[in-house]
Amino acid sequence: MIKVETADYPIYFGVESYAILGDFLNEKQYSKLLILTDSTCNELCLPHFLANLPTTIPFEIIEIEPGETAKDLATCEGVWSAMLDLELDRHSAVIAVGGGVVSDLGGFVASVYMRGIDCFLVPTTLLAMVDASIGGKTGVDVQGVKNAIGTFTMPQMVVIDATYLETLDPRELKSGYAEMLKHGLIYDEAYFNHLKNIAQVDFGDIETLIYHSVVIKNQVVQEDPQEIGLRKILNFGHTIGHAVESYYLTNPTKNRMLHGEAIAIGMVVEAYISTVILGLNNTTYQEIKESIQYIYGKQLFTQTDIAEIVEWLKFDKKNRAGEIRMVLLANIGQCFYNKEVSKDLIVKGFEDYLK
Repeated sequence: MIKVETADYPIYFGVESYAILGDFLNEKQYSKLLILTDSTCNELCLPHFLANLPTTIPFEIIEIEPGETAKDLATCEGVWSAMLDLELDRHSAVIAVGGGVVSDLGGFVASVYMRGIDCFLVPTTLLAMVDASIGGKTGVDVQGVKNAIGTFTMPQMVVIDATYLETLDPRELKSGYAEMLKHGLIYDEAYFNHLKNIAQVDFGDIETLIYHSVVIKNQVVQEDPQEIGLRKILNFGHTIGHAVESYYLTNPTKNRMLHGEAIAIGMVVEAYISTVILGLNNTTYQEIKESIQYIYGKQLFTQTDIAEIVEWLKFDKKNRAGEIRMVLLANIGQCFYNKEVSKDLIVKGFEDYLK
């Protein structure tokens, strides 16, 4: 049994984990379980989950719409209303089975329902396995602003079953892969060097790579659960990335952009900014840029796009007194947080991204 232990909850890997989950649920004697999922996972993932869950505790299933547009307070209110209608009490528990949206929203819904009930996470996408399900961040978007409302609430358990990755298309897999590249860039140069040559990566052993990313994120979170300091390094690429994602999410003329795709853009732009502020070696920057753009391609931005994306930066949670603050790289595996960055330099970063 592969396991990562955190200060608050265990993370189990593999189909054998369901027996442990079932034992835990039975021991706690929950009055009822709510299985929260989305319509895609309900069809593709829930049959496997239910077939492997050994418990006789009664459960209900609530299905939400898939995608980032469903990650809002309106969806939460619908779920809470359904929970009341289904008579879930304070001795009930939520099991969120799905990708990042389901993990974030499910954790948030549970953290405030009747002032908080237990939550379990069963991530079904690569992004959720290596990022969203780890570390206790919950939240929803407001008016396009990413995770504007949320809590730090640790789950009771996380079950990572790589079987679910068989349901994903290549684009979704690459979205999660961006977070793994980030883990290498901020923490483990050898890991990044392994991942950057995606054609040579053995995806038949993806669980080993997932485990490594989970260990990295857990080590950072353990030192700073509330993101007061060190945990901010996990936001590398996310200052720009979230702004890009919000811009695309709220602009009806733009095609859908996945979270990892936006973060990939953010990592390149923020790596360029790192060359100016922290002296990141230009050869290293070009290596990062070429590696990421080889995997994700190059998104075209007009000057209008860039100007509007920069405006979204004012909502970033790392900001202070109107100052835009980022996580920047001094080298691969070495980064610093709370670095103030000007809008002019951000524009130059986008311009270099486009070269």
